[in-house]
Amino acid sequence: MSTQEQRNVREEQQKQEKQGETAAEALRQVHSTRAHSAYDRAVAACRYAGVGQDAAEVVPKDPVGRAANALRLSADSLAALAASAPDPAADARCARNAAATAALAAQVAAARDDGPASASALHAALAASRAAAAAAGGSARGQDASLNAGAEEAERHAVAMARAAGWV
Repeated sequence: MSTQEQRNVREEQQKQEKQGETAAEALRQVHSTRAHSAYDRAVAACRYAGVGQDAAEVVPKDPVGRAANALRLSADSLAALAASAPDPAADARCARNAAATAALAAQVAAARDDGPASASALHAALAASRAAAAAAGGSARGQDASLNAGAEEAERHAVAMARAAGWV
């Protein structure tokens, strides 16, 4: 292979690596935005239910302790997300975990208020958690555009329902 051909191969490899980095960075933004939204929803639902992070326990014994502990773990996960290199699979798992935290917080908030708006907010939170799990799981590993779009839409709906319930 000539020197020029080697140079062309290296340039093509660098171009492909750069495109891969750009795609990973774009996916990082998608997952990070969804993770932060879900975390904010969880904090708001816990605040509504009177659950503070001080209620966190190493081995939670009740839903309040589980919700507070999940908040603490999600905060740690979001901090790690911000400090690490983009990784679509890990980033999607972080968003999935934040959505699961929000679903747990919604269960606690809905238990304090059995009105129809709270029930709708709880159902939306559970749906957002399921959609985030689908986007993060299986062969998708955070890179399936359709599953990511579904998770984003479910998160937007969960935020709207939490707002309608007065949690946010």
